[in-house]
Amino acid sequence: MALKDVGNKVPIYKLKTTDEVMKYYDEWGDKDKYNKDMLEWNYTGPKETVEVFKKHTENKEILIFDAGCGTGLVGLQLKKFGFKHFHGADLSQKLLDSVPNNLYQKLIKVDLNKPIDVQDNFYEATMCVGTFTFGHVKPQALDEFVRITKRGGLICFTINEGIYKEYGFDKKIENLKQDNKWVELEFFKSDYIASKDVNAWLGLYRVK
Repeated sequence: MALKDVGNKVPIYKLKTTDEVMKYYDEWGDKDKYNKDMLEWNYTGPKETVEVFKKHTENKEILIFDAGCGTGLVGLQLKKFGFKHFHGADLSQKLLDSVPNNLYQKLIKVDLNKPIDVQDNFYEATMCVGTFTFGHVKPQALDEFVRITKRGGLICFTINEGIYKEYGFDKKIENLKQDNKWVELEFFKSDYIASKDVNAWLGLYRVK
């Protein structure tokens, strides 16, 4: 199952620690290799996620937190659909350095497995695409997303199908429902990286 992640070309499933992930992405981001691979693999996660997201908000002036923004692929899609205000955060400085100029109003280097240095109820929406995968960010990050997103705000994310139950995302999502922290708007299996036979769960929730 893990081998489906992106084949043997990018052995993400072997990454275990935050330092390993950061080193890997710093190398992957060199000379635009990351963006070239995403294009070659027909990585549809950012486009598909933003298309779902935009169905649930008509306000293009909201402030959005793009958690694990990488090289800005989600930001480019948000801009394409008319959204104007977003902040990006990622573990890899190399990827952050590859983000197009003036795409985000703010970029910060963060480890999403730790508390996010953002005040409560700050953003109108939080997005996290491609970051919940092997060796990356764990389910407790969803608690932080709920904390930093305003009541009535949206949280939209993808979870690689290979870790959905293994890492406990299924239980965390259900617990947040039971604790009345959020309400489910959409949850389905997306294509994600169809060319590599990699699927992800795509979820969209409204903070209560």
